[in-house]
Amino acid sequence: MDLVLEGGGVKGIALAGALEVLEERGYRVNRVAGSSAGSIAGALATAGIPVNQIAQILRETDYRRFEDGPWWTRTLPGKALSILLFNGINPGTYLRDWLEEQLSLHGAPGRTGTFADLRYQDPDPGAEVWGPRAYRLVVTVSDLSAGRLRYLPLDAEIIGSTPDALRVVDAVRASASIPLFFRPVRRKNLRGKPTVLVDGGMLSNFPVSVFDRPGGKEPRWPTFGVKLSARPDPDRGVQNRITGPLSFGKAVVDTVTGFYDRLHIDSSHAVARTIFIDTSAVRTTQFHLSDADQELLYRTGRRAATEFLDGTGTREAWDFEAYKARFRQG
Repeated sequence: MDLVLEGGGVKGIALAGALEVLEERGYRVNRVAGSSAGSIAGALATAGIPVNQIAQILRETDYRRFEDGPWWTRTLPGKALSILLFNGINPGTYLRDWLEEQLSLHGAPGRTGTFADLRYQDPDPGAEVWGPRAYRLVVTVSDLSAGRLRYLPLDAEIIGSTPDALRVVDAVRASASIPLFFRPVRRKNLRGKPTVLVDGGMLSNFPVSVFDRPGGKEPRWPTFGVKLSARPDPDRGVQNRITGPLSFGKAVVDTVTGFYDRLHIDSSHAVARTIFIDTSAVRTTQFHLSDADQELLYRTGRRAATEFLDGTGTREAWDFEAYKARFRQG
């Protein structure tokens, strides 16, 4: 299977629960695309770490340590000053070092830590592999300097690297730059011009079609999306209640950040292959998670994946052949 994993900060624990169920049912990770928490889970999965071990890693991590800003950022004035000086509160150094440690301890032996480890080998020797599909891991980042969505490692030149030389942890760190909470990643591209990168979810938190075969060709295996929100109500859509300047600003941000993804989710073929996990009980930046909250996220992810595969009273069980017949033939 190929996977597209939505970002959502600490909610990524729910991704582990869903992936664990998929592996228990016989699915094996082939390629993964994701942003923020989705890119973290994807980096672990494509490093050859068993899914049950990924679940253990994500459930046992002390997420409070991701808040690695200096002591003076513990106060509201300090947070405001850090945002003013650095455009974000936390450097994100611990997140990068933590991921490097997990990949080194648990990943496949002989890894270099670069995307050269993750070159994709298609089972069909005659298949043309190019663009984002050329690597087993695709990480999305938002390039504020150019106002564009970027795909790493394909667009590695924006941070002065090449696809094979780019370190996986550097790509994930950029994608996980939750605006204001983490400082943006600032680099120079290969032409020496500065670039500023933040969370890929700012432009697309759910690039569900990234691994679809070009030209509308029939898929050879499933591409599942895993989305950290409830299944959308087609009759209601997104409801932004605007009563003043603050709610107006929130509605603007929600519209901008969700536009591309709603184009995907509004497509029935995307809904049919997406596991929706309702994680609304936990905030994205709720890094001081209790054990009960971590367990809730994990169990919610497992339940959502199980219901997706087995069906419920309101939706049919997943059937790949039926999916292809309905959406991918002609």
